[in-house]
Amino acid sequence: MPSTVDLTPVFDFLPCRTPDAWLSAAVKSLPILMIDHANCEKKAAATAMSLMHRYTDNAPLLNKMSRLAREELRHFEQVLKLMTQRGIAYNSVTASRYAQTLREKVRKKDPHKLVDTLIVGALIEARSCERFAALAPHVDDTLRDFYTSLLKSESRHFADYISLAKNLEDASVVEDRLALFRSVEKELIESEDTEIRFHSGVPVV
Repeated sequence: MPSTVDLTPVFDFLPCRTPDAWLSAAVKSLPILMIDHANCEKKAAATAMSLMHRYTDNAPLLNKMSRLAREELRHFEQVLKLMTQRGIAYNSVTASRYAQTLREKVRKKDPHKLVDTLIVGALIEARSCERFAALAPHVDDTLRDFYTSLLKSESRHFADYISLAKNLEDASVVEDRLALFRSVEKELIESEDTEIRFHSGVPVV
């Protein structure tokens, strides 16, 4: 099932593409990658719900995050189903350094805190989308179709996060913060990593 989703905005938004070394390691580590994917979907839904609880006066945010949370939980259910079909136990795996390192740069006071949190969310969603697209040609037909089916929603999620951020602060400030977070993200993706996860860097062989 070839993708009909235009991923140009995703590729333009991200500071770099996934290294070939990560892709080579990922296709050899699909069970742990699927477990990590399930965890990522849960965390994405939880983040959206947390934002809804914290910012109840932001109607655009409430609407977008409500839809996002429902979609992420649906994706979680789909990953679980695929894992069950493949006999993959939902074992505990550690999270990668990716999200935590990005969140360390988030400012402490609102509205700046929310702006940075939304930018981090956009980068996570965009990177997820880019990696689904990168993996799709190298996995079996069932996984390929699943990853391809996620591209439309994941690309919309990143755009939703950015549009919400730009509603809260001057465009020039948002662009400055984006530049900072893109720099951090690029380093995380291109530098060596000790484990293979959905958002990890280049695995050390």
